[in-house]
Amino acid sequence: MAADPALHPHIHTLYSEHHGWLQGWLRRKLGNAFDAADLAQDTFLRILTAPDHTPEKQCDWQLREPRAYLTVVAKRLLANLYRRRSLEQAYLEALSALPEPLAPSPEQQAIILETLQEIDAMLDGLAPPVRQAFLMAQLEGLGYAEIATKLGVSERTVKRYMAEAMARCILLVA
Repeated sequence: MAADPALHPHIHTLYSEHHGWLQGWLRRKLGNAFDAADLAQDTFLRILTAPDHTPEKQCDWQLREPRAYLTVVAKRLLANLYRRRSLEQAYLEALSALPEPLAPSPEQQAIILETLQEIDAMLDGLAPPVRQAFLMAQLEGLGYAEIATKLGVSERTVKRYMAEAMARCILLVA
């Protein structure tokens, strides 16, 4: 996708009029200017690459309330950042519990962390019970009946959840 302002005048205007405000808002939320700058850029990149960024496809509130629109997009990215950091922290804590001879090398650690983040991104679009059922099956090795009991749903529902999760993974890998 071209970044030429002439091709995307509404995005160029949105950026020039609201980038500073968004970065300041994110800086207050994060307490960190570097992460705020990255997230502000990611917000505009997400809008630029979204299939509905053309004025004809935007909702009235996106055009009338650009800061509300930017805030919605930025909050989603902020939630993703927090989730990635939480995942990374949990991984580092698990690593610290390993005896040193069993700990993976720094290169292996980076690959594992990147893989965990990719899996997390794949599961991001799933409803929480679907994601939870998938993780119970994959990480805890639970069977459908056990998952159904823990989630308080039928085994048939768990099968549907698993099919949905697997379809999403296949779709995103392909």
